[in-house]
Amino acid sequence: MSMQALAGLTRSISRALLQGVAQRSQSTELQKSAESQTKLVTAVSGFPKPGSSYNIDNILKGQIGDDAYFVARHVDEWTSEFDDDREEPTGNADVIGVADGVGGWRAYGVDPGLFSVNLMKCCERLVVAGYFKPSQPSKLLAQGFREMQENKQQIIGSSTACLMMLSHTDLKLYTANIGDSGFLVVRHGAVVHRSQEQQHYFNTPFQLSLPPTELQSEVLSDRPESADNYEFSVEDGDVILMATDGIFDNVPDGLLVEELAGMQHCTDTDRLQQCANSIALMARRLSRDPKYLSPFCVNALAAGIEAEGGKPDDITVLLATVSL
Repeated sequence: MSMQALAGLTRSISRALLQGVAQRSQSTELQKSAESQTKLVTAVSGFPKPGSSYNIDNILKGQIGDDAYFVARHVDEWTSEFDDDREEPTGNADVIGVADGVGGWRAYGVDPGLFSVNLMKCCERLVVAGYFKPSQPSKLLAQGFREMQENKQQIIGSSTACLMMLSHTDLKLYTANIGDSGFLVVRHGAVVHRSQEQQHYFNTPFQLSLPPTELQSEVLSDRPESADNYEFSVEDGDVILMATDGIFDNVPDGLLVEELAGMQHCTDTDRLQQCANSIALMARRLSRDPKYLSPFCVNALAAGIEAEGGKPDDITVLLATVSL
């Protein structure tokens, strides 16, 4: 992609994200409490794997190849501990998520992106409607997955998933991760929190699955309750990188931290978008280098498998800074 096209991409994504933020904030602009000022400032970038078509409209809608993502915010004008119309206690939170559809379904004539996209859309709808608790991302994941199970036109497939909630009430990040998507949090140039991969064995991550009946015994299927859960306090200016394995398999943490060095306290969406683009481009370049000793190769060698070079894959990076 040329730099001119990249600049156009930055403007398009930034404009779309800004419009989304503007729409979300209109209903709450009269709120002046400290809680309503709490937010994540976000930017998204990525590339579908080689051989796939690059579609900016799909990316803006939340799909990058077989990957999917969402950014959502729920702020009640009047917040109470319990709302009679809701199943769960609710609260105010910013919520982000990524999912990576399992490509093996192509062999069965199934589009792997459908599952990941619909899982993220279900979770996003629940957040916007307020049917979630800001301290229980794994429960949100389970609710989103249950919606897919109960859908009359069931979508076949599997996906990893990572969700993160910034609770406006206690200023903590709550996360749930199943599989090999994940996140890291950078503060003052150092990684202070990081998710761990969940693997059954090398290159076979934990995953949520909806297989057809005849394949149920052959398909890996983990429960949403198997997700790793993390919670920790955040500070104003913290930088969050959430991504699918297309990033983590190709870019070591050290390089990611270098790229994120200038993002502490950044609330400029254009600068954040440029950083997200830079990380996505770096991952794509390294994934195509046949001589590069990628993190994926390091893990393969540790598992006794000979490998070299990067790992071509869908690449999704979601950057956020904490503004308190």
